[in-house]
Amino acid sequence: MTQLMKAAKSGTKDGLEKTKIAVMRKVTFLHRKEVPGDGDRRKRVKEVEKLPPTPGISRGSLEHCGQGDSEEEDTGFLEVTVSDMKHPPPELGPMPTGLSPQQVVRRHILGSIVQSERSYVDSLKRILQDYRNPLMEMEPKVLSARKCQVVFFRLKEILQCHSMFQIALSSRVAEWDSAEKIGDLFVASFSKSMVLDVYSDYVNNFTTAMSLIKKACLTKPAFLDFLKKRQMASTDRVTLYGLMVKPIQRFPQFILLLQDMLKNTPKGHADRLSLQLALTELETLAEKLNEQKRVADQVSEIQQLSKSISDRSSLSKLLNSGQRQLLLCETLTETVYGDRGQLIKSKERKVFLLNDMLVCANINFKPVNPRGQLEISSLVPLGPKYVVKWSTALPQVQVVEVGQESGGYDKDNVVIHNAGAKKHAPTGPASHNKVYLGPPRLFQELQDLQKDLAVVEQITLLISTLHGTYQNLNMTVAQDWCLALQRMMKVKEEEIHSANKCRLRLLLPGKPDKSGRPISVMVVFITPNPLSKISWVNCLHLAKIGLREENQPGWLCPDEDKKSKAPFWCPILSCHMPAFSSKALDLQLSAAVHNPVQSSLLGFSAVSTSLPQGYLWVGGGQEGAGGQVEIFSLNRSVPRTVKSFPVASPVLCMEYIPEVAEGDKVGTEEPRAGAEQPTAALHPTVCLGLRDGSIAVYGSVDTGTQCLLTCKSPGMQPVLCLKHSPEFLFAGLQDGTVAAYPRNNGGLWDLTEQPTCLPVGTGPVQALLMLDETLWASCANQVTVLDASTLCAQQTFEAHPDTEASVTHMIKAGSGVWMAFSSGSSIRLFHTETLEHLQEINIATRTTFVLPGQRHVRVTSLLICQGLLWVGTDQGIIVLLPVPRLEGIPKITGKGMVSLNGHGGPVDFLAVALSTLAPDVLKGDQEEEEGEEEKPPELDEPPPREIRKKGILLQYRLRSTSHLPGQLLSVRDAPVGTGTPEHTEEDGSIYEMADDPDVWVRSRPCTRDAPRKEISSVAIISGGRGYRNFSSEPQRRGGDADSTLLIWQLPLML
Repeated sequence: MTQLMKAAKSGTKDGLEKTKIAVMRKVTFLHRKEVPGDGDRRKRVKEVEKLPPTPGISRGSLEHCGQGDSEEEDTGFLEVTVSDMKHPPPELGPMPTGLSPQQVVRRHILGSIVQSERSYVDSLKRILQDYRNPLMEMEPKVLSARKCQVVFFRLKEILQCHSMFQIALSSRVAEWDSAEKIGDLFVASFSKSMVLDVYSDYVNNFTTAMSLIKKACLTKPAFLDFLKKRQMASTDRVTLYGLMVKPIQRFPQFILLLQDMLKNTPKGHADRLSLQLALTELETLAEKLNEQKRVADQVSEIQQLSKSISDRSSLSKLLNSGQRQLLLCETLTETVYGDRGQLIKSKERKVFLLNDMLVCANINFKPVNPRGQLEISSLVPLGPKYVVKWSTALPQVQVVEVGQESGGYDKDNVVIHNAGAKKHAPTGPASHNKVYLGPPRLFQELQDLQKDLAVVEQITLLISTLHGTYQNLNMTVAQDWCLALQRMMKVKEEEIHSANKCRLRLLLPGKPDKSGRPISVMVVFITPNPLSKISWVNCLHLAKIGLREENQPGWLCPDEDKKSKAPFWCPILSCHMPAFSSKALDLQLSAAVHNPVQSSLLGFSAVSTSLPQGYLWVGGGQEGAGGQVEIFSLNRSVPRTVKSFPVASPVLCMEYIPEVAEGDKVGTEEPRAGAEQPTAALHPTVCLGLRDGSIAVYGSVDTGTQCLLTCKSPGMQPVLCLKHSPEFLFAGLQDGTVAAYPRNNGGLWDLTEQPTCLPVGTGPVQALLMLDETLWASCANQVTVLDASTLCAQQTFEAHPDTEASVTHMIKAGSGVWMAFSSGSSIRLFHTETLEHLQEINIATRTTFVLPGQRHVRVTSLLICQGLLWVGTDQGIIVLLPVPRLEGIPKITGKGMVSLNGHGGPVDFLAVALSTLAPDVLKGDQEEEEGEEEKPPELDEPPPREIRKKGILLQYRLRSTSHLPGQLLSVRDAPVGTGTPEHTEEDGSIYEMADDPDVWVRSRPCTRDAPRKEISSVAIISGGRGYRNFSSEPQRRGGDADSTLLIWQLPLML
């Protein structure tokens, strides 16, 4: 009962009340029981019980899951029997009249929840009644009792859990039309650590259970026959695998149903906060189970790989050391080309990217018979076994694109062979330093076209010296040839680009030749789609960065008993660098913003390895002196300063404002001759708030960063923070007012008129936050909520009981706002709708893992990005806390991680750089739009069928020369009674070149183009004094170090 009360307490008050009622009614869920003689397990259970029962910490992962080590199947849990006669399944009654459309929708969603839960419980019962029980009772046994326990591990407990949930659901369904509440039932039912435990055990055991079933199918025909008969006897013909995978899919289904219910629950409804909390609990549970399933699959893949290697080999020892993480594995097609670009062979390989090595293996299917594999794989997935072909250390692997080899390696000291094609490679002096482009044909053809263009340009000069005038041999035709060749070159470049999209070319170290010269081996893989190629290049790049000293380790994970082994999704420190190029001034950092700008010049792989595209603006200044702005280009793997300029006073804050679409402009735009404001307003702008009360609006880098507008705040008060809405630019000032500047007709802010001043307190306004139609403004320990359109104050609430603790940072996620304060080491969570205080977290308990004894910690910066809450402190330490990503409450559900890389002084800011790579990167035909413009209407017609395949008609705009002056230069006479004929096959033969007759009309896109998706590139930037590695520098360095930027990269979100 104590466990239930604690679990509900960590959820909501509603959940606590419902649990009390459940306990009073003696309706309990699962009880853990002690097993005599299992002292070690009891000890572990006691240790785990000491942990707070929050859903984010998997006690199942800390306990031994007991996969079949005891003949007692129910080890660890007491069985609770639920009678269907006493507790019939929930049934939704007839719909009453007079319901609103929203109530009708909510009722239908409730019906879907009831129906899906009934179907799920029936599936669990089928597994036990149709498979487990007959197998346990069968004589002679086709599967031992011990193996049955492993295969069906924890299914009875999962069924008990959902049977109890159905009982509670029945009561809610019965009173639905009067109460309309269901969210708190999900919180009370699924926030229990016991639920997480049984599901964790099941998920962790799933791969083992499936491999055991597969092995039994291969070795015991009677077992395979039993499975087939059971499947055929069922009405829906669902396989055992199809039934057993349902527990893994259950929580994602719940999440979708609750999201629908939340969308149709209006603000102010009694069920709304409960639904948001329920969504948080289920998302946390699903994330945890997904992560555990991923780790279990990773372990299984590495085990399969290590089984195919000799136990004495060094690779086997590395794989079995437990220090290897599997970052990516996929089936790719290895292709081998000859020296002329011809395809010699291709074969599917399984490629494994570990955290420090790359392994390629043959996929080795060994079914009992040709039909056996098909039958078994229809019942359970048949995992392949591997035979290792080669492995190499990650730092020695290079990605090389077609036509981009020049800077990748020293050609003079490297001889390159195609892997698997050494016997086909030419021998002799000519083969040395020869780069096989795989296939090289396209690149060779591009070089041929370049040479031919030079020849045609010389011919053009000769044609200009002709004395006669000829219809089809003159300067117009010659220029047409040049334009046609230029277009063909562009098409060829696009074909190379398309080939690169799905072609992963890796340069690997080989054995030296007889003379001792190093030989590099080129291996070419075809990926299933362009997204796969991008993912491989990105993961290879980040894995190499992850091997640097500062990332070994980069994070401390208190959740894992202070283990430093962080998962690959952790941010990787990409670089650290000075924030300002000027060394003469002692500049203090204050703010940074990312200005996303798409660069069409970046190649396919460059996009995969560069930071989020665009520019990073960094602002600061010197106390009592001027300010400085530094602009960095992020279109590369390490930022580069592109511009630096001074401003009149230190920069205190920045706000990036994206471009205004034509339909979004406020007011009626009056056309004015020569007016530049409307065109300037179409571009993104960056607003700076200065200490002297100035607000300056700058254009983006592309427009030369000119200062578009500048003004002084009312009373020349320092501008502490800036935020914008579609209608206003809001400035939080030192004297406790918020100044609201409206947009003018051109779309820019009207800084010439006196702004609307909104008083919110007597102290400085340190933080502003835009939330839907409202603006939150903080002053001292109070937060005022203002209507963003009417600028009227709606309400004020107290964010901290201590009047000295001013709100310094506010950040939104889901349906909550996290706040940091000027004193104390806590951050607090508030609900966006009810303004209720939901959670408080003490950051000092995390930072002590890095700096023991440091009790007085202050939070100096906050950021939420992709399910992670970044917290910067005055000690220079950065803490990372997991938060839910969906519309629920962003509660912190784990201890998180602490970065071992930080600053020597306070973390002045945390900023995110985010850009979307698609659709430009995945475009099949880049010149499609301009091709539509350039091509004259006549070219829309298909080329004449009689054109010979051996040549093309080398023309760009001219379809006929009949309109040109002069006689037709031809050996044939023109037909009688007709004008000058258009080009025919014979006429075109003098322009013959090579290859395909229709390639000049339109290049063909990559045949493996996948449907376009958004690819998000994310980097996190922190700013502060100096750089400090806490694992190697326990003592804090002085605060006199230069201002420094630390940049972390996350794997691409595909």
